[in-house]
Amino acid sequence: MKKWSYKWWLVVLCAAWCGRAGVAYGQVDVDRDLAYCHRQVARALEGLKKNGGWDYAQMPRNILAADLEQGRTQWNCRPATPEEWCGGFWPGVLWYDYEYSGEAYIGRQARNYTASLGYLADREPYDHDLGFLVYCSFGNGMRLVPDAAYRDVIVGTAGQLAKLFNPRVGTILSWPREVGKQGWPHNTIMDNMMNLEMLFWASRNGGGKELYDMAVAHAETTMEHHFRPDGSCYHVAVYDTVSGDFIKGVTHQGYDDRSMWARGQSWAIYGYTMVYRETHDPRFLAFAQKVTDIYLKRLPERSKDWIPLWDFDDPSADAPKDASAACVVASALLELSGYVASEKGAQYRAAAEHMLASLGRSYQSGDRCVSFLLHSTGHHPAGSEIDASIIYADYYYYEALLRLRRLQRGLPVLGIG
Repeated sequence: MKKWSYKWWLVVLCAAWCGRAGVAYGQVDVDRDLAYCHRQVARALEGLKKNGGWDYAQMPRNILAADLEQGRTQWNCRPATPEEWCGGFWPGVLWYDYEYSGEAYIGRQARNYTASLGYLADREPYDHDLGFLVYCSFGNGMRLVPDAAYRDVIVGTAGQLAKLFNPRVGTILSWPREVGKQGWPHNTIMDNMMNLEMLFWASRNGGGKELYDMAVAHAETTMEHHFRPDGSCYHVAVYDTVSGDFIKGVTHQGYDDRSMWARGQSWAIYGYTMVYRETHDPRFLAFAQKVTDIYLKRLPERSKDWIPLWDFDDPSADAPKDASAACVVASALLELSGYVASEKGAQYRAAAEHMLASLGRSYQSGDRCVSFLLHSTGHHPAGSEIDASIIYADYYYYEALLRLRRLQRGLPVLGIG
């Protein structure tokens, strides 16, 4: 049997995408889906109102399948503490809703929820998730309503994150608490790529060039050690703190050490697309395409609706999907499509639109609850948030829809900052 070149394989895949588009998928109705998200935000805010007001230190996190079975339709909330890594996504959703609607009421709510996280700029880092916490909230606020106080929080928090950078290794430590527990001297997880955007922004806005250099070093070291030859990633890379050498790649939330955990791969796709935007270094653009292409290559084999299994290598017939990974990838592909050659850019955009069309058609919660989407998977090995609505899925879904609307209007995709 003749072995096809990768170029020819992409041509065949593109043809398959085009065929699907005409039969089962169609175009994304961006205006309809954005209006839907706006309605859900209003429902959620009303549900979060207690005794005539809101507790702005309580952040929406999830709505579980068991909640729906028992008729509970509102967000389960968690306190805005450093341990709650998802605390920045709800303020970010509100900022995106304010960007869409322009409603002063939504803007006030975005400001109030965002303010609950400002203390992180002056607190020693609990772990690497400061970018998720502060940049999704204050970063979007700074983009939409520039405020010197917001800038100071972002720059201050970037300085806290920088304390976790190990120059001998060349990456940011992800989980200090796992060093002794797991025997991981210096662990870096793929999620950490998402926190580099805050370092890049802070470097441009008063934080100093060393923050830029840290972000680049982290991306380079991760690119060298955190991936298998085919472009799929480990969840965790473990390094020696004395020599700086890479020890091993393992999983924590994936199926096993050799599998491709869907959300981890989505962080890689989004992360390297963003790093290219910030550096214009062609190495990162080539790598963003590599980690994207393995995801798309494997997606049709196990998914007929463009939404991945929680892990591409879970052999179970009833393995759950992860809508959150699809949201992250769709958002990233819309940006990446503008950086590559026109033919490949069209392929990436078509894939993103298929994902968003599928999410809009089959994964929206509608009247069942106040989230945008159903069927995400959080931490499968721990039995946590399986087949659930999860706040970060909604955040990246809203972001992707807004990005697609910009492209439809002939405008470039923008990052947060």
